[in-house]
Amino acid sequence: MNKKKYFLNANIIDPKNSIEEIGGLIVDEKGKIEAIGKKVNKNNIPSREKYIDLKEKYIFPGLVDMRVFVGEPGYEYKENFKTLSRAALAGGVTSVVTMPNTDPIIDNVSIVDFLKRRGRDKSKINIFPTASMTKNLEGLNMTEFGLLSRKGIIAFTDGIKTIQNTRLMSRIMRSAYDLNCLLIQHAEDYNLSKDGMVHDGIISTKLGLQGIPDLAEKIIIERDLSLLEDFNCRYHISQISSSKSVEIIQYKKEKIDFTTGVSINNLSLNENDIGDFRTFLKLSPPLRTEEDRISLIDAINKDLIEVIVSDHKPEDEESKRLTFSQAATGASGIETLLPLSLELFHNGSIKLNKIISLLTSNPSKILKINKGNLSIGNDADFCIVDLYKPWVVKKEKMTSKSKNTCIEGKKLQGLVTNTFVKGEELFTVS
Repeated sequence: MNKKKYFLNANIIDPKNSIEEIGGLIVDEKGKIEAIGKKVNKNNIPSREKYIDLKEKYIFPGLVDMRVFVGEPGYEYKENFKTLSRAALAGGVTSVVTMPNTDPIIDNVSIVDFLKRRGRDKSKINIFPTASMTKNLEGLNMTEFGLLSRKGIIAFTDGIKTIQNTRLMSRIMRSAYDLNCLLIQHAEDYNLSKDGMVHDGIISTKLGLQGIPDLAEKIIIERDLSLLEDFNCRYHISQISSSKSVEIIQYKKEKIDFTTGVSINNLSLNENDIGDFRTFLKLSPPLRTEEDRISLIDAINKDLIEVIVSDHKPEDEESKRLTFSQAATGASGIETLLPLSLELFHNGSIKLNKIISLLTSNPSKILKINKGNLSIGNDADFCIVDLYKPWVVKKEKMTSKSKNTCIEGKKLQGLVTNTFVKGEELFTVS
């Protein structure tokens, strides 16, 4: 049997339970949280017990990342459950929502069974798989929402694809409402974004690259939110990238209930960072203008955006070191999600408590899972963070199988030093 663990003198932030204070944390023999907060100190733990003095380092709930691509099954050479688990733990992430864009695609019950077994056997973190909204991700026929939900599928999404057919989307929403399922939509009109590689603007013209207009995102959001007024199902916009999208979300929030996510890449970078054809910054949605980036931060502060995601999409280096048109889209980002988010605190853009809520309690609430909090009796899933520790992102030190980070060489402040799942220390900084 495991021994109790005592952590003292920590800055504890747990948005769900409105905890923001210096105190301690006790993990019981079963890996559950026994006590937390300022009442936990040296004076009220047994004198014979050893404790860890965190010297005012921070304790956060284990992060919940709502948009993660794992290569298993079918693309294990990019990332598998084992390597994903290691990368997640290095970034303080203890729960991930995986996308269905695998081979085979997650669109039937038998594949879900296989996926859950693999996730359980090879991963140390909590895996919450999604299934595709349409069979074979073709955007033509719905998957069996009822059967898949009963198998433990947490949400339905076509991942990197968007339902283009309005009639089909209305049917999907009706089923989602009847079955109380969560829909996660990647908002992109294909007719407008076809062959696009970067934001449609000055940079795309300068580089001679086909652009993706922000209107492509806005049109799908407007359509879906108009449908939502009639069907009122659980609906989440996976990630937005532009001020135009913020405007329509602000308008619709007054009328209907839905939630919105944003990639940390779009909060931290803009189209100028692409420079001279930096293919590691070829992302979906694309990096947009500095004005768009500031608008997204403002939207978070106005509670118009509820979730920050890594949009972790591992790609082997060979598929990124190509011409811009040929290079794969996406970046590995799960282990830099928290440090990059903390940059928004350090530069005064967003308060720390709000950042942590967007990474923990908010996604858990949307997903209806009991994670992302430090409630007494819950699994002790948490990370310890040296909030002011400076470090530099180096791909050779990344634990993800694919090293396609879009922030190579970036100086960050805030380092995850330890990560615990069910009270067991599974990561410690070397």
